[in-house]
Amino acid sequence: MIPLTRRNAARGAALVSYTRQSLPRPARLYSTPTKKLNAEAVPSSVGPGYSGDLPPYMSSPESRQVYSSIHPEMRGFLSRRHDYTVLPTPLPEDAAAEGNQFLFTDSPTQDLLAIMDACLYNLHDVPRAQQIFADLRESKRGHKVIDVRYYNHFLHAYIEMATTKDSAHRDMWIEEAWMLYNDMEQGNEPVQPNANTYALMLLAWLRFNASAPDGLHLSSTEVHDPMSILRNMIHRQIAPALVVADRAFTTNEEATEAIKALSRAAVQMGLSSVVNELGLADTLGRQQDDPLADVPEAVPVVKIKSLPDVEVKLSEDGSVSALQTDAPPQIEGEIPFNLETLRRHLSQVILARRVLSEDVVLRQRLLEQSVYNVAVERMKRQAELFDQLGLPKQGLHSTDLRTWMWHWHQKLQSRIEAEIQNLLAEERVIARMKRKPKDAILLTPFLNQLKPEKLSLITILEVMNLHGSGNVQDGMKTARALLSVGRAVESEVKAEIAKKTPVPVPTAATTDGPNNVFSEAGYRELQAHRMAARRLLEDSEDTQSEWTQLVRVKVGSFLVDCLMDIATVQRSITDPRTGEVITEEQPAFFHSYEYQRGHKLGVIKFNPAVAERMSKDPIAETLHPRHLPMLVKPKPWLSYNNGGYLYNRTWAMRFKESREQELYLRHASDAGRLELVFAGLDVLGSTPWKINRRVFDVVLEVWNSGKRFSKIPPALPDEPEPERPPNMEFDNKAKAIYIERQKAWQQAKAANHSDRCSINYKVEIARAFLGDTIYFPHNVDFRGRAYPIPPHLSHIGDDLSRGLLLFGEAKPLGARGLRWLKIHLANLVGYDKASFDERVQFVHDHLEDIYDSAEHPLEGRRWWTKADDPWQCLAACIELRAALESPDPEAYECALPVHQDGTCNGLQHYAALGGDAVGAAQVNLAAADRPSDVYTYVAQMVEESIKEDLKRGDQAPVFAKLLSGKISRKVVKQTVMTTVYGVTFIGARDQIERQLRDRGDVPPEDCWLAASYLAKKVLASIGDLFKGAKEIQTWLNTSARLIAKSIPEDRLISSLEEASPTSSRKRSTTPRWKKEQMTSVVWTTPLGLPIVQPYRAIKRKQVMTAIQSVFISDPNVPSTVNAQKQASAFPPNFIHSLDATHMMLTALECRSQGLTFASVHDSYWTHAGSIDQMNAIIRDTFIALHSSDVLSALAQEFRERYADYKVPLVALSGSSMKQLNLNPEKLNVSSEDIKVLTEATADSDPAEKSEEDSLLLADGEDADLDAEAEQAEKPKRKRRTQQQMVEDQQRMLEDDEADLDLDAESEPEDGGKPKRKRAPNKKKASQEIVEQRLGGKFVNLVDILPPLPAKGMFDVKAIKDSQYFFS
Repeated sequence: MIPLTRRNAARGAALVSYTRQSLPRPARLYSTPTKKLNAEAVPSSVGPGYSGDLPPYMSSPESRQVYSSIHPEMRGFLSRRHDYTVLPTPLPEDAAAEGNQFLFTDSPTQDLLAIMDACLYNLHDVPRAQQIFADLRESKRGHKVIDVRYYNHFLHAYIEMATTKDSAHRDMWIEEAWMLYNDMEQGNEPVQPNANTYALMLLAWLRFNASAPDGLHLSSTEVHDPMSILRNMIHRQIAPALVVADRAFTTNEEATEAIKALSRAAVQMGLSSVVNELGLADTLGRQQDDPLADVPEAVPVVKIKSLPDVEVKLSEDGSVSALQTDAPPQIEGEIPFNLETLRRHLSQVILARRVLSEDVVLRQRLLEQSVYNVAVERMKRQAELFDQLGLPKQGLHSTDLRTWMWHWHQKLQSRIEAEIQNLLAEERVIARMKRKPKDAILLTPFLNQLKPEKLSLITILEVMNLHGSGNVQDGMKTARALLSVGRAVESEVKAEIAKKTPVPVPTAATTDGPNNVFSEAGYRELQAHRMAARRLLEDSEDTQSEWTQLVRVKVGSFLVDCLMDIATVQRSITDPRTGEVITEEQPAFFHSYEYQRGHKLGVIKFNPAVAERMSKDPIAETLHPRHLPMLVKPKPWLSYNNGGYLYNRTWAMRFKESREQELYLRHASDAGRLELVFAGLDVLGSTPWKINRRVFDVVLEVWNSGKRFSKIPPALPDEPEPERPPNMEFDNKAKAIYIERQKAWQQAKAANHSDRCSINYKVEIARAFLGDTIYFPHNVDFRGRAYPIPPHLSHIGDDLSRGLLLFGEAKPLGARGLRWLKIHLANLVGYDKASFDERVQFVHDHLEDIYDSAEHPLEGRRWWTKADDPWQCLAACIELRAALESPDPEAYECALPVHQDGTCNGLQHYAALGGDAVGAAQVNLAAADRPSDVYTYVAQMVEESIKEDLKRGDQAPVFAKLLSGKISRKVVKQTVMTTVYGVTFIGARDQIERQLRDRGDVPPEDCWLAASYLAKKVLASIGDLFKGAKEIQTWLNTSARLIAKSIPEDRLISSLEEASPTSSRKRSTTPRWKKEQMTSVVWTTPLGLPIVQPYRAIKRKQVMTAIQSVFISDPNVPSTVNAQKQASAFPPNFIHSLDATHMMLTALECRSQGLTFASVHDSYWTHAGSIDQMNAIIRDTFIALHSSDVLSALAQEFRERYADYKVPLVALSGSSMKQLNLNPEKLNVSSEDIKVLTEATADSDPAEKSEEDSLLLADGEDADLDAEAEQAEKPKRKRRTQQQMVEDQQRMLEDDEADLDLDAESEPEDGGKPKRKRAPNKKKASQEIVEQRLGGKFVNLVDILPPLPAKGMFDVKAIKDSQYFFS
């Protein structure tokens, strides 16, 4: 055995040799560990019982009441009642109201706004845009949706038309500009001028006043001079300095003339403060940046020594109303005025110098700007390289992916250019038609915003990047392809607009200032900084309207159709009989159909030759910057849609095709209620990372070898194809087994290819960023859980991704850090159920293996490959060896992230919410001398139950013998974890089936039936283990279902009316009150984030495209809620919102104490030397969160938010009535009515496909309720590959729930088969009786909400004594 450190041995230091056998072996209670390396566990004792000293982060008994690692203001913040974001409930599709139109703009209006913006872009078609603008202003539908930005776009377009494109009619255009401005100024329009408005009109006066070279004399409208404009600016409290620095001015000369004109006007009006402010602006514009400013000997000659003291006055909305200074400083010498210099220094003044240096952001800006240019240059270079090497011009004969893409690009850009011209001619014909075709969208305004070359590249790269997405082998769903290409074009258009005006990039507000962010003063300071930065950037940037799904599909269809027409490859094959080489030119992509979940699905497939190259060739060219890490700290989140990347617009939340979610987020952001959420995202995004070069070299060697190795699949599938049994023709059982194994082999082969492509992305990205410090911008899902935006390589990825990453900065280990590094290594190996001392001893016992792994990862014994997480284990082995070999191991600077993971974190929150002492002991909330492992406990219970079955001999179930001895904790873990989330028997069976398949020791053909047997055992074994959690889950479920059944009071009259039938449609048989059930479950997290559940009835819209007819969902079309999904999803979503809050609180507190922090949901990471400090923060933030009485706050919010909502009595019929146990007096009905309600069979909505019709159903559809969370463990019949998990993150990033809600182009598998007549429906008859008797009767929602379950005796403060709460 080798000593603890080799250097110590060389110095002759006294060493102690530790062996595992020298330690006392605890009694075994939980059996069958997942691996032999897993430690045995013993019963948890509720009480300290520790041997040795307490860790530094744990309190001693005498200090328990006073010690806290967090700021005391946090507890006060969490206990305060915060304002809720409350918005009206959406109206049904056939109802209309002015407020509803403002909040929920319909798609036709949104289409017109997008077309109007596209026509104004580069002055494409200003008259057409002007006509749309006039129509919208005259109609009520445009009154609420057109803001000042649109008015300014037209003012700018009119001025530019008069200046450049149509100068012959400049008098007409300038007259239109002054008329529109006068309407705004006089209050004839629903908007008020802003700084951009005044800058545009000042520009119009400078260019076309009577004394100008191109001066005009306009008599039909009022023209304002600088004095009048300045008077209006002061009246509206708009700072003149911001006007002269506005993006409307594009030359230094015009900005200088504007300053002079306003200064003369200010002098005439006697406004000395305005004169000083304009003088300051002029000075800042002449301020030179001195490259030798930091050198003491260098004395600048023509530069003021420092910026003057400036008082920035802000209005209530965060906009700058004035800049005040006593007198602007004088500059020696003549320095020309520079507009960009003015803007840069002005932003520094307004943001108190918290602006990133231009040099720092330059490389990131180039990365985001030049992605398509770099891609085309690489493809072109590859093609030229073949020529330089003297190789024949193979063209399509080449098997190199980049060469193919280059030839496609050359042909596609010519094709697009020609097709756009044809499309333009068609649109002119359509414009002259009186009746326009249905869904006719003018595409040329959108397509002409980018050059054909860029459109071509976008189309090729997006289609290539979608390879293998949506569970489609070597292809993609057609609708997803069209939407992705359309969305990529939209994103690039907006990025081009953003790049036109370089804007300062503010830094994130600090969270460690004198005022803690949880105090009122600190919170206001955080909000003031964000609002000022937001207004500055919004005034500096230009934007466009969002495109609708229809526009995206139409644009994507146009481009993908062109690509499929021109993209070809040539394939050759040798005839085995004649030896002749046969060559054929084939399409690179082709359209086909597949069946998924009983529906026919349109897909676009790759030619096999192209698909093969995707898993082998470098594919960095197919990646957009939104898929890559950043080279600088991400732009801080300034609003709900402004943060992260510099130019590529992203959202702070990943919406699930829910307009309601977007509105709540926007209003909460505007009201200043999301400051801590934004600050938390900034903390996560600002954590620096770097690529682990040692691990990368090993990964690259393995990758290039093409062999299967440690979770890296082989280049060619190495699993043998199942042999065809000789008796297959007459033995049906043998035939069934062969077919099942053949299917499994095909799936494994497809998964191997998909995983190979996914790892290819990771390797390419890691290679590109070797030696760089990188950052991952973050946003949240709709429950508040944070995710890195780059989907391919990040710390939230798989074991390989995590093994490739280190923190960007290293910190000394210290004595405790060295210990935690060893514990971390033991955890990664799989030895994570032992005490901490035993884990350290385990590492000591395997030091020789650790050294061998670090020094000879591929040539040695490869001990690290046997770990649960091999690549992270290798990284830890390398770090530990380096530390032990250093002169002073405790002083070794380590950059490896060390993890602290919660124990079944959802159950931890449930136990804390309910004060459940039994549940708390099972999930390590209570103190114990060893970690509890509830999964192993349940696994042993199941194993014992199977043994009892085996004792029955011949009467034993057929699968008992097959499964005996194979029930590891891994088999039952997911089912136990999701039991409190409402997992059904079907969900549990699917989860267990996947685990049995992964074991490999259960025949594939037996897995499904064996899983059915085992699922019953697992669910029965759990029993009353989580009784407290079940009670809370039932309360959450019941409340959510009642909310989903409720109707706003102002819609009661409408709910009693019957919709009048039209000539083309029959009267609906669905009661009107059901159509009025539009109420989603909405709640607010302790950090102020509004959570809106998006589950509604799916409405698809058929769209005809050149490729095929596709079905898409339209988020702008409201639909009724799906009460079943609202209810079943609420418990897990609420718990996830709590764990997200806990993580954000921990992140903010870690940053304020100077700790590096990263997280993967309930796994918190920091440096090894900081683990004890972070552990103290984790415990105190958890205590602070659950000491605020979260459930009571939720119940109170429901009573306030839904105070005026009513529930139809007919919605409470059946078993729901029995379980609510309501009395007649409370419902204000007779006892006979109660009897009718109780005995009736509840009617269920068509959208609510549940296994039971009970209102209080505790179980739910597991696949829907946990949404994107636990992606790696989500139950699926088919194996989830790495690429599919990447695709899930990418779909959320791009707001592409089109795959979920628009499972495109799907048709019922049984097509047009006639349906059999059904027998008379007793359920329907029963419901009709209830409708006749109780129709039109309602009860107050708040009167029937169930009471909160009683809270147990467990005190959450006890977790301060638990070593293993997070470990």
